[in-house]
Amino acid sequence: MSKPMGLERTMSSYQMARRRRNILIQAGITLLALTVLSIYIMPLGFGVMTSLKTKDQASDPKGPIIPSEAVQYEYEGEKYDVVYVPSDSGDQEWALIKKSRKTSQFIDIHNPEKGIIEWEGNWRALKPVFETSFQWGNYREAWDTIEFLKLLKNTFVYAFVTMVGTLIASAFVAYGFARFKFPFRNALFMVMISTIILPPAVTLVPTYAFFVKVLNWGGTWLPLIVPQMFGNAYNVFLLRQYFMTIPRELDDAAKIDGAGPLRTFISVILPQAVPALTAVALFHFFFAWNDFFGPLIYLAGSRDLRPITVGLTEFNGLYRTEPQLILAAATISMILPLTIFFIAQRVFIQGIVITGVDK
Repeated sequence: MSKPMGLERTMSSYQMARRRRNILIQAGITLLALTVLSIYIMPLGFGVMTSLKTKDQASDPKGPIIPSEAVQYEYEGEKYDVVYVPSDSGDQEWALIKKSRKTSQFIDIHNPEKGIIEWEGNWRALKPVFETSFQWGNYREAWDTIEFLKLLKNTFVYAFVTMVGTLIASAFVAYGFARFKFPFRNALFMVMISTIILPPAVTLVPTYAFFVKVLNWGGTWLPLIVPQMFGNAYNVFLLRQYFMTIPRELDDAAKIDGAGPLRTFISVILPQAVPALTAVALFHFFFAWNDFFGPLIYLAGSRDLRPITVGLTEFNGLYRTEPQLILAAATISMILPLTIFFIAQRVFIQGIVITGVDK
């Protein structure tokens, strides 16, 4: 039995209205996301633009956002600033030859054969003409000044070694909490999680005294690397939550095939947990890359072991009047972490979303 024509038209109109509403909702969400993203990106964009300016441009609060230089015109062996001069035919680009309170002299840079042009008005109100000019030499100067290659190598070695160590240790601990039953398991897990809220300032003095005074590890990477080899409560929590979402039937199947706990962990659990492992690895890599306080106190006096954070601080103190060089150095230090993040973005986001959520 066919539907009445009026009912079909009503359903078609309803579907079209619903489709338009969904499109509007998606467009609104996309616009909101782009707005929030632009707000976060604006400081980064401003820093990159400032790093490509000259010192005078970077220090001028009224200067253009895009790196530019004031246009100058050479006349009779001397250079003069070019400004926009209002006229009956619109703004003209003239070179200011002689300044005066009432009448100033100009040269039309596009038609210098006209000679000197008298113009009545306040020359101070005229806007200068700018042309785009990127100062790529700022990056070369910053690179050569603070031995960036050595700083990047030190930072990468520190971040990579501690990332591998904490990833292995955290994965083993998380596997134990997720798959094995032992006395006081939940109590021990809660004690471990509670260390996350422990302020670092509380343990700073005793740990510093232990590493420097007792073990005599001052001026070396050992106080920064060795503790990371025992895992991290935050990383253990993320991995445990992910391991618990992996069906135990896979463990039983591996046990039937003769695999022990270690073989099951390596061959079954770890391949299933690649997103979570990637998220934990990147979390720690970025933490180690940006770590400042630890290297500052434990590597004091060892300039050859400085990471990028300490090197940038010293550079900032030496060139505090050169904002373009400071921002150029900061931009260079962000290239590697941003590249790694964008390469592993899909797996990283997947690990964040899935971790702690039941399948």
